[in-house]
Amino acid sequence: MEDAYARSVSEVLDFFGVDPTKGLSDSQVVHHSRLYGRNVLPEEKRTPFWKLVLKQFDDLLVKILIVAAIVSFVLALANGETGLTAFLEPFVILLILAANAAVGVITETNAEKALEELRAYQANIATVLRNGCFSILPATELVPGDIVEVTVGCKIPADLRMIEMSSNTFRVDQAILTGESCSVEKDVDCTLTTNAVYQDKKNILFSGTDVVAGRGRAVVTGVGSNTAMGSIHDSMLQTDDEATPLKKKLDEFGSFLAKVIAGICVLVWVVNIGHFSDPSHGGFFKGAIHYFKIAVALAVAAIPEGLPAVVTTCLALGTKKMARLNAIVRSLPSVETLGCTTVICSDKTGTLTTNMMSVSKICVVQSAEHGPMINEFTVSGTTYAPEGTVFDSNGLQLDLPAQSPCLHHLAMCSSLCNDSILQYNPDKDSYEKIGESTEVALRVLAEKVGLPGFDSMPSALNMLSKHERASYCNHYWENQFKKVYVLEFTRDRKMMSVLCSHKQMDVMFSKGAPESIIARCTKILCNGDGSVVPLTAAARAELESRFHSFGDETLRCLALAFKTVPPGQQTISYDNENDLTFIGLVGMLDPPRKEVRDAMLACMTAGIRVIVVTGDNKSTAESLCRKIGAFDNLVDFSGMSYTASEFERLPAVQQTLALRRMTLFSRVEPSHKRMLVEALQNQNEVVAMTGDGVNDAPALKKADIGIAMGSGTAVAKSASDMVLADDNFASIVAAVAEGRAIYNNTKQFIRYMISSNIGEVVCIFVAAVLGIPDTLAPVQLLWVNLVTDGLPATAIGFNKQDSDVMKAKPRKVGEAVVTGWLFFRYLVIGVYVGLATVAGFIWWFVYSDGGPKLTYSELMNFETCALRETTYPCSIFEDRHPSTVAMTVLVVVEMFNALNNLSENQSLLVITPRSNLWLVGSIILTMLLHVLILYVHPLAVLFSVTPLSWAEWTAVLYLSFPVIIIDELLKFLSRNTGMRFRFRLRKADLLPKDRRDK
Repeated sequence: MEDAYARSVSEVLDFFGVDPTKGLSDSQVVHHSRLYGRNVLPEEKRTPFWKLVLKQFDDLLVKILIVAAIVSFVLALANGETGLTAFLEPFVILLILAANAAVGVITETNAEKALEELRAYQANIATVLRNGCFSILPATELVPGDIVEVTVGCKIPADLRMIEMSSNTFRVDQAILTGESCSVEKDVDCTLTTNAVYQDKKNILFSGTDVVAGRGRAVVTGVGSNTAMGSIHDSMLQTDDEATPLKKKLDEFGSFLAKVIAGICVLVWVVNIGHFSDPSHGGFFKGAIHYFKIAVALAVAAIPEGLPAVVTTCLALGTKKMARLNAIVRSLPSVETLGCTTVICSDKTGTLTTNMMSVSKICVVQSAEHGPMINEFTVSGTTYAPEGTVFDSNGLQLDLPAQSPCLHHLAMCSSLCNDSILQYNPDKDSYEKIGESTEVALRVLAEKVGLPGFDSMPSALNMLSKHERASYCNHYWENQFKKVYVLEFTRDRKMMSVLCSHKQMDVMFSKGAPESIIARCTKILCNGDGSVVPLTAAARAELESRFHSFGDETLRCLALAFKTVPPGQQTISYDNENDLTFIGLVGMLDPPRKEVRDAMLACMTAGIRVIVVTGDNKSTAESLCRKIGAFDNLVDFSGMSYTASEFERLPAVQQTLALRRMTLFSRVEPSHKRMLVEALQNQNEVVAMTGDGVNDAPALKKADIGIAMGSGTAVAKSASDMVLADDNFASIVAAVAEGRAIYNNTKQFIRYMISSNIGEVVCIFVAAVLGIPDTLAPVQLLWVNLVTDGLPATAIGFNKQDSDVMKAKPRKVGEAVVTGWLFFRYLVIGVYVGLATVAGFIWWFVYSDGGPKLTYSELMNFETCALRETTYPCSIFEDRHPSTVAMTVLVVVEMFNALNNLSENQSLLVITPRSNLWLVGSIILTMLLHVLILYVHPLAVLFSVTPLSWAEWTAVLYLSFPVIIIDELLKFLSRNTGMRFRFRLRKADLLPKDRRDK
C-alpha cells in the first residue's frame, strides 16, 4: 500500500481487512503471503564464474594477442619446430593473459558485498498480534496487514503505519535512511502533503530504523522489496559500474592501436610479396608464411603487454600513499578518477558535521535590578567527549563555571531531567550515546560545567580515566538527588519534568521548548548573586527575543527551570508545572567540523564545486553552509539552494541551469541523491559522492567515485570506492591532490611505454622494408615489453608531486593521455629507438671487428646467399650476435628514455635522477637482469642471445645515448610555448578525443 501515509487508520485497516484487536487470522496470513511475498530482500543474481572469466578477454588487444599466440604456435608446427622453441612464445603470451584475467576476476568477485550487508539492517524478530494473541515471530514471516507492537530499542521490522500510541510521545531515529541529525516524532494522523518525501511521512515507521522513545502499535504496509530499504536495494541493483576516465581512454587507445597494428601488419606482408618466391624460403607459400610470421612478431611488438600490470601496480602504490592520508581505497581505478573530479556531492550529517549534538550557547539573566540584563556564554567542544570550556560574553574563559549560580543549576537540571546515557567505548576510543542526541548534549554540558566547591576541579577531572570521566559529574548529581517521579514529554506540553529529593528538600526540574517553559515561569534565577526575583514582562520579552535569535542561528533551543515543592511529595502532575523559576536557555547544534572551511576553500581553488546534500530542513542546512564557507559573501541564496521538491517542480531547462549553480540540496531522500548524481553526470561532470548511511549507498555506487565515512554503515562502505578512516572531509582534498599526482605519473609511464613500443614497431618494419634478416625474435620482444619496460615504468610512478597540483582546474574527462605535440615528441623518440636498434643490428654485420664485415648489398640479399659464390658461410645469418646487439641497444636506449620521463618538460639538469631513486634502482635491476640472460647459458639459449664483447658494449652506448640529447631538445621546444602551440595534429591524437569534451 503505497499511500498509507495519506489514509486514515480505519482506511488502512479496512484495506487489509484486519481487526486491530485480533490481528490477522491464519488463513489471511497465508493469503497475504502469496499476494505480497516474503519480508526479505531478494538476493542478487550473481554472474557465473565462467562469464566473469570470459569478460576479462573481451578486449581487442587481448584478442589480437590470443590470435598471435595461436598463429605463432601453428606456424612453428608448420615449420617442423619441436620442443621448447615451438611452445615458448605462445605460452608466455597466454601466461600474461591468464594473470591479467585472474586479477580482474578477483577484483569483481570481491566488489559486490553491499547488497548482502544491507540485509543486516533488517530486524530479526517482531511482536505480532495474530488470532487475538501476541507472539514473537521471525521478522521474515511478517505480511502486510499484521499488527505489530514496537517499543524503545526495537528495530522496525517492515514498513509500518502507526495506528495507536501507548505513550505520550513516540520518536524514531531514521538517520540511516534520511540523514536527519535528530530523531523524528511520529503520530497516527494522516499526512496531507503532496509529493511527500520520507521526512513528511510522520505516521510511517520505516524498515531498519530504530525506536528511541515511546511505545505503540502499527500495521504492516510494506514488506521485502516494497519497503524504503527495499527501494534502496533495487536502486543499487540498477546501478551499473561506470568505467573510469583513464579506463575509457585506455580502451579507446586499445581500439585505435588494434587498427594501427592490423594496418601495419598487412602493410609489411604486402610490401614483401615480391620476396615470397625467394629460393631461401623454399617456395611461394612458405615465403608467405615466413612474412606472415614477421607480421605476427610486429603485432607482439606493438602491443604493450606490460601496460595493464604497470597501471595496476602504480595505482596500488598510490593507494598506499593515500592510506597514510586516512583515505582507504577499495577500488584501484578510483585513485585516478579523483584527479578529474569536478563536483563533490557531500552528505551533511556526519561528513561536514560531527553528527553529535552539542551545546554551543547558553543564555541566562545576570541581573534584574535596573531592567533585565542578559548574559550569554559560549561553550567549546563539538563531540560527545566531555572536553570543552565555557567562555563569557567577552570571550574570557571561566575557570570554575560551576560557581556561577545559573550554570550550576543548569548542570544540575541537565543531569537529572534526562533519560540518556553517555559512555566511553574503549574499542573505538570514543564517547558514545544511548538515547536522544539532545539529552546527551545536556549531559556533556554538565560535564563541561563541572562541580561546585572544588578549587582543583578542572585538573582533578582530567586525572580520571576516560571511562570514569564520561559521566563523573552526572553521577555526582544523581547521587545527590534521588529521582522520585517523572512526567514524560508530550506534544501538547512540549516539556518534561522530574521530581527529585535531596536532604529533606524536594525539587522539580523541567526542560522543554522555550515558549512552553517561559510561559509557565513566574520567577527568574539571577546569575549575578543567585537571587530569585519575579519574572517581569520586560524580562519575558527579552528572553523571547533571545530565543528567536537562537532560532535564526538554527540552534535547537531548550529552556530549563526548577520549582521547590512541599517535602514528602511522591508524585507530580501537569498542574504542578506552573510557577516555575527560569534558569536559562541552551542552544545546541550538530556542529561543522573545524577543518571543513579550509577544505572547502581548497576545493574552490582546485576548480572543484561542492554541493551539500542533506535530509535536514532548508534553513538548518543554509546556516551550516554559511559556517563552512559554501555561501561566503552571499546574502541571497536563490538559485543556489533548493529542496528536493522545489527542484522537481522546475521545468527541465531550469533544472539544467540550476545544476550549474546549485550549492545546497535539502530535504532529500535516497532516490533524489542518485538522481542528482545522474543529472550531473549527464552534464559531463565527474562526480564524487560522500556519505555514511544506508540511504547514501545507491548514490555512492552510482557516482564516479563514492566516498564513505569510516564510522559509517557497512552498506555505505561496501558501495563506495574509497573510505575516509577519519571521517574528515578535509582528507578528500588531500586524496584529490594525490589522485592528480598519480594520474600525472601514470601519463608519464604510459608515454614511456608507448614510445618504447613505437621503437619496436619501427625496428621490425624498417628491417622488413630493407629486406635484412629478422632483427629481433618474438620472445626477445616479449622480454623487453614485460621486464625491461615494466620495471622503469612502475618506478616512474614514484615521481614527486608537483607543488602546484591543486592550483590547476580538473582535467577534462575526454582529455587524451597523449595528444598533439606530445604525440609528435614520442613519435620522434620512438623512431629513433627503432632506427638505433636496426643500426646496431647492421653495425655488427658491416662494421664490427667480430663480424663478417659484409657490404650493404650482401646483407640485404642474404636470402640468395646459398645461390651465390660468397667468401663467408651462409650460416653467418643465423649468428646470435647481431640480434643480441640489437636487443641490447633497445634495452639501453629505453633506460635512457626512462630518465627522460622524470618530468614532462623539465631538463634532466633541473630534475635530476636523484629526485626518483626508485627509477635509478629499477634501471640498475633491469640491466642486471639483461646481463643475466646474456651470460647465463640456459637463459641465453632460451632467449636466443649470446655474451657481448667490450667493443660491442661500447657501440651499444654510442647508439643509445643520443636519445637523451634528442629529448632535451624537444623539452626545450616544449618550454617555448609558441613552438608547442603552433604545432597541431588534426586527427592524430594517440588517444582519440571524446566528443563530450567540455
